[in-house]
Amino acid sequence: MPDPRISYFTVADGTKLAVREVGEGRALVLLHGYFSDAEINWIKYGHAALLAEAGFRVIIPDLRAHGQSDKPHDAVAYPKDILADDALSLIAQFGLIDYDLGGYSLGARTVARMLVKRAMPRRVIISGMGLEGLTNTGKRAAHFRNIFEGLGTHPRGSPEWMAEAFLKTTGGDPVALARILETFVDTTIDDIRGWKMPVQVLVGADDDDNGSGAGLAAELSDATLSIVPGNHMSAVVKPDLGQAMVEFLT
Repeated sequence: MPDPRISYFTVADGTKLAVREVGEGRALVLLHGYFSDAEINWIKYGHAALLAEAGFRVIIPDLRAHGQSDKPHDAVAYPKDILADDALSLIAQFGLIDYDLGGYSLGARTVARMLVKRAMPRRVIISGMGLEGLTNTGKRAAHFRNIFEGLGTHPRGSPEWMAEAFLKTTGGDPVALARILETFVDTTIDDIRGWKMPVQVLVGADDDDNGSGAGLAAELSDATLSIVPGNHMSAVVKPDLGQAMVEFLT
């Protein structure tokens, strides 16, 4: 696969965001998970390459406070729903009209907020996310606040220790990343039931970190529930994830 094309765009508050592109064809915007970035989530394990080979122009930004995007520390840079607003700015600046949209974990939560804000993709992928992770964001936010408050003290092998290890691996900025938790907004069941486009709910067989994928699919009018091997951390490193996305989109 050729090296991803990288560019930068600036949103309304002056924050500069990095975005990579792989492949040519129909536009597919993919948003990565918390502590991660476009490279780790979508490129490193081959998912972007699979989708590019299937005929997609894969557009993968680094979310605010992640990767090569700006990581402001000031609270004013993290109003509610700012990640959704940033991604909607990307769609506008890239002139995308007919496109598909997906995300993993935090990226999936951001996709949900984009749909509430009237994003109009043809098809949607909600991955690494269940119903409760959308309707009760406070639970997941509390989990990560606990991680930040106890950095260096979590028992080896615990979920908190594993998350901290991943944070160290990615070189994440704890101050900026902690601010992201303040941007979370719950999505209501009524909003979820209002999504009329085809939606793939794509989760690891052992992933219940964000609630039930089957429960989310049950609330949707046009859902495809796809189960792949792994838990919340391991499912994204297996080729099955990208292959399931290709199967849904083609």
